[in-house]
Amino acid sequence: MNKITLLIHCDDQPNIIASVTNFMALNNGNIVYIDQHVDREQNIFFMRLECEFASNAFSIESFKELFQNALVDKFGFEWRMYSAEKKPKMALFVSKYDHCLYDILGRYNSGELNLEIPFILSNHDDLKSIADSFKIPFYHIPVTKETKKEAELKQLELLKSHNIDFIVLARYMQIVSNLLIDKYPNKIINIHHSFLPAFVGAKPYHSAYKRGVKIIGATSHYITEELDAGPIIEQDVAHVSHSYSIKDLIAKGRDLEKIVLSNAIKLHANRKVMVFDNKTVIFS
Repeated sequence: MNKITLLIHCDDQPNIIASVTNFMALNNGNIVYIDQHVDREQNIFFMRLECEFASNAFSIESFKELFQNALVDKFGFEWRMYSAEKKPKMALFVSKYDHCLYDILGRYNSGELNLEIPFILSNHDDLKSIADSFKIPFYHIPVTKETKKEAELKQLELLKSHNIDFIVLARYMQIVSNLLIDKYPNKIINIHHSFLPAFVGAKPYHSAYKRGVKIIGATSHYITEELDAGPIIEQDVAHVSHSYSIKDLIAKGRDLEKIVLSNAIKLHANRKVMVFDNKTVIFS
């Protein structure tokens, strides 16, 4: 059984859903999932569809060509089509914090994540033993102010040689430049505490503690040129009280970071995220 996932957005107009579903039926497809959303403010139509094909002769490349010729120009689709058989390849970038890395690798090892991890990359070598224990190649590329461009060129070489589809910054404590962002638009996922920008700096939980916060949170988003301002994929919060110490806040915050980042990874890997105008549409 061959299965494809189709993502579409275009100007909203009549007959889109009927035309796409009829096309699938005429080509012996069985639709197993379909959802759509219309952004009324900008008049943009979004759709996600999963379809199965029983024929052993099915070719996704030939099917893409048929789809292009039949519907794309007619409706002005911006579209992507994926084969369910091809798992996306994810590179993990880390520094010294290990909580997100352990969580991701545990989920990966248990088969929870529909992806491949060809390698882990870090600007420090502190977490190499973790990569080794999960039998995943580890690359150490130090980054300094003077060597940042050279380091990112080495990173790009690795990403290209492993045919990486997207990158996850699992508490990678470096600002990623346009050198990588331009090569992977809306394909680099970051995680941070939701105190930003209210509590910036190296110790946000200490600042939040002094203010007596009652809610803490985490946000996962695609990175853009503007720091921590990219399209948001997933967020979550937790209530805290005056009884929490700084250590308690940090522990609760790290729990949230792990959950939010892993959920964002799942959504992206399962092709459930569409980005338009620095916002996301997340399909169930």
